Amino acid sequence: MPFTVWGLTIAQALLMSGNILLVSISALVGQELAAHPALMTLPIACQFIGVICATLPAAHLMQRLGRKIGFVSGNLIGLLGTWVALQGLLQISLALFALGTFLIGIAIGVGQQYRFAALEACAQPLHARAISMVMAGGVLAAIIGPNLAILSQHWHQASPYAGAFYGLFGLYVLAMLLIMALPLPKPMPINHDAKVRSYKQLFAQPLLLAAVASGMIGYGIMVLIMTATPLAMNHHQHGFADTAHVIQWHVLGMFVPSFVTGSLIRRFTTRRVILWGCGALLLSVLVNLTGQGFWNYWWGLLLLGVGWNFTFIGATHLLTFSYLPAEKAKVQGINEFMVFSAAAVGSLFAGQGLVLLGWAWLNLFAIPWILLVAWLIWRLKEQPLGVKSEA
Repeated sequence: MPFTVWGLTIAQALLMSGNILLVSISALVGQELAAHPALMTLPIACQFIGVICATLPAAHLMQRLGRKIGFVSGNLIGLLGTWVALQGLLQISLALFALGTFLIGIAIGVGQQYRFAALEACAQPLHARAISMVMAGGVLAAIIGPNLAILSQHWHQASPYAGAFYGLFGLYVLAMLLIMALPLPKPMPINHDAKVRSYKQLFAQPLLLAAVASGMIGYGIMVLIMTATPLAMNHHQHGFADTAHVIQWHVLGMFVPSFVTGSLIRRFTTRRVILWGCGALLLSVLVNLTGQGFWNYWWGLLLLGVGWNFTFIGATHLLTFSYLPAEKAKVQGINEFMVFSAAAVGSLFAGQGLVLLGWAWLNLFAIPWILLVAWLIWRLKEQPLGVKSEA
């Protein structure tokens, strides 16, 4: 595996550490700052809106200027967002804090291109493994993020959450220095004469429709339940340390399978791995419905993470078979836009959904969406895929 892929794996770990740190505290900060319960998850929703706003511009910018310029620019925006969010926390301003998480979301959206950059740095037979490796950087993030959230509680006297943003600032600086040192591929010349299909023509492919739906619903359901979990645990008298540990094991469930997901795809096909992911998501819902004890949350979120891993990595790999080289930025950009739009909806609905529906009905709401993904992937066997047999 090329050195660049390893470097992108570490950069992904640093980026995800910051993301997990935010997941651990943002809903709780929102609960403190919000004037209405419906606004509790506004900071997380703004983070995902930032991700959405970055997706299409980032894909096209990197096609023209290269990955390095794009990634460094994203890190600089993340550093600014960290400072703004800290000011919002210290000034007890939900609007300012949400603006900071929006800017951080832009940085995260740019960083989502790490896995596509890894594809460009290695040969086609290594693509599934390269995607898995970069996503496996989340294992390190699962250790750094929640522990940094716990340890930093005493770094600033004004707020138990303020210290986390000093740690987040340091993570983004390290990620930027690493990206600057990596020999990332230079931008490929754009062939303006190459035919590029319209979105209508692209989405007429059952393969692309299934891949995007798998990424959207897998990510959206994961974010919905994950975002609601700290609030539900707090409501049922679980301490912050217990919540952070549940989130930590959830993130391990998200990324530890990455060490084998690529091999599973090569051996059992992408379609089957995504179906296994749908099964894990359904099991997560069933566990969440059995009670509100610590171990219910622990097992529920662990299975939720595994389900996300299989659906998201499988969807990313399936996506690569749906476009021609000239269509790469267009398809990757619209995929990221739609996937993180679903995540934003999930995060925004989590707080209000928990208040209006309760924990049990919030989980039941996820079931038909998971079954829809399973059906779209299952029916691919009846379609002429026109792709390599491993898909």
